[in-house]
Amino acid sequence: MTTRVLLVDDDASLTDTLALGLRKRGYAVTTCNDPALAQPLTVREDFDVLVTDLNMRGLGGIELSHAIRENRPDLPVIVLTAFGSLDTAIAAIRAGAYDFISKPIELDALAIAIDRAAEHRALRDEIKRLRSASPPQQLGDVIGQSAAMRQLQDLVERVAPSDTTVLVTGESGTGKEVVARALHRLSPRSRAKFVAINCAAMPEALLESELFGHVRGAFTDAKTSHSGLFVAAAGGTILLDEIGDMPLGLQPKLLRVLEDRTVRPVGGREEVPIDVRVVAATNKDLETAIEEGRFREDLYYRINVVTLALPPLRARASDILPLAQHFLDDIARRANKSVTKIAPSTAEKLIAYAWPGNVRELRNCIERAVTLARFDAILPDDLPEKIREYKRSHVIVTSDDPSELVPMEEVERRYVARVMEAVGGNKTAASRILGFDRKRLYRMLDRLDLAKPPKA
Repeated sequence: MTTRVLLVDDDASLTDTLALGLRKRGYAVTTCNDPALAQPLTVREDFDVLVTDLNMRGLGGIELSHAIRENRPDLPVIVLTAFGSLDTAIAAIRAGAYDFISKPIELDALAIAIDRAAEHRALRDEIKRLRSASPPQQLGDVIGQSAAMRQLQDLVERVAPSDTTVLVTGESGTGKEVVARALHRLSPRSRAKFVAINCAAMPEALLESELFGHVRGAFTDAKTSHSGLFVAAAGGTILLDEIGDMPLGLQPKLLRVLEDRTVRPVGGREEVPIDVRVVAATNKDLETAIEEGRFREDLYYRINVVTLALPPLRARASDILPLAQHFLDDIARRANKSVTKIAPSTAEKLIAYAWPGNVRELRNCIERAVTLARFDAILPDDLPEKIREYKRSHVIVTSDDPSELVPMEEVERRYVARVMEAVGGNKTAASRILGFDRKRLYRMLDRLDLAKPPKA
């Protein structure tokens, strides 16, 4: 979308020169040589950024900044000042200006300031829209108003009443266990137990005993019998978390349990019937794991009756503030602190950040902020430094400068790397986006030297 700029200066030759240069760079520029007409013009027309000189006949830049702040507080103002007049520049900022540029004006510097101001306004508009929107849909702690989360919530509600085995997928920290608990809570099994076990957290022998139980004397330390989690969850739901990391030798035993609905304790001879709903969760690409011989294909199809895929937080920016406010309310109540809101400048930082740790990282961030907050609102200083100072990086593959253009293979390498980053290394998802099968993707990753993850 073209950035709309209102350029105000009583020097017509200067406004014409700047307008010409900015239009060549793709901006939509309106000029105004009478400062007294600028403020009424902003009421009649919608601009993204206002650029004004500081010293003008009649109405000066500081007075105009005051007027804009009173009537159009959403419109960022950039003030053009004489070189070295730092005191007046500071006065302009205090009057409500967003930024200032020293003369003589360099068009590149002005363009950067305009882009930054326009982005600032867009963020504030987004924050205002999110706050005025209807409350986010919520299934317990499954919170979100983005299209992806609304679709997920609908699937949870439709699948929950059945006993169908469900596979919940998503990056670490996206809330897979939260979704599993929502399935249990909305099911006819909600009055029975919800039992969760991390399949990657213990060695194979111990995991087998924890899942299926053991009889007394089955191994050295088996001094008493143990029923196992499948039996303990009778009538309820069992979550097999991180199932993609389950030892290969244990997978056929789990498959038999799912097919026969019975378990045989370690060292036992009798089969024990079970009545339990199974939910599996993973942050791994199981189809790739099958091809690499790390996961059984028959087990995959047994657990993958219905898949609930959780999008990463970076892919649903409209959910960041509702989630942050939800965590703020909960954490502040538990800590007995009177922190009730998120300052607009803080909200901008939260929206801009990429959240590699997803919802878990956001909750930790808000918990830290509530702990450090000295006022009734979370301020940017309450956030971790990496979030306060975060700047999105964009890979530029084209330029007007021939010296900056790169070979097609480098363009391909950067794009494939960007796709892999966006899907968290999930080769199945990357293949789908790139439009070809995983075998071709493997060859491409090897050819482009992207097969191995970058070193930390």
